[in-house]
Order: sequence, then structure tokens, then C-alpha cells
Amino acid sequence: MSANTERHEIAVARYFEAWNAGDADELIKAVAATWTADGTYTDPLADVRGHERIAAVIAAAHEQFPGFSFRPTGAVDGHHDTARFGWELVSETDGSAPVAGFDVITLDDEGLIRGVYGFLDRVPPGAA
Repeated sequence: MSANTERHEIAVARYFEAWNAGDADELIKAVAATWTADGTYTDPLADVRGHERIAAVIAAAHEQFPGFSFRPTGAVDGHHDTARFGWELVSETDGSAPVAGFDVITLDDEGLIRGVYGFLDRVPPGAA
């Protein structure tokens, strides 16, 4: 594994820690440890900037899908300051994964996320 690939994998691991944070305090800390202060998150349902708004998007996803967690699918693929990876939202009860997608992230020199560009590949009817 190259140092560059390791950098991408560390950033993606922190990203999933933020998306799977257990409570509001943990979420705020995880977002601050993952994104730059002016970092962005954009997907078909959201387009936000800054830690507070990113945390609100994550909290809203957990409100819509209680008892679910995000997990990566496949390997992280990255070069320079950009990486891409797949993910799915999995029920902790029955293992079903009604939501899946693919994200592209850009990093700053310290390995913090400057921007996330998310794509939804699988969404249950009425969820989007």
C-alpha cells in the first residue's frame, strides 16, 4: 500500500466514523476530525458547507433510518487528493441494505476532507 493510498483509506475510515457516530457530541467531534472547517457535503438530497450543517445531514439520515449503520463496500480507490468508494446503509437487526451509494472525496494537505460528492445507487421508494 502506498502512503498516498493509506492517506485515502484513513480519511475514508474517519468518514465512516462520522456517519456512524453514536450521539450528538460524538458526531460533532467526528465531523470536526474528518472535514476541514469549510468542508462540503453534496449528494442528490443535500448541498451543505461547514461542520454544523454536515452534522445535521448525518443526524437526519439516522433519524430517517434508526437502527442502521453505514459500511464500506469494496476497496478505496484514490490518487492525488481524490478518492472514491462505495457504501451501503445496513440494518443492525436483519442485515438488509436498502440504501447504497458511491462517494468521491477530495482532501487537503493534512488529509481532512474538503468536499464529498455523493451518488445514490439504491434508495427505497419514497425515501428520496
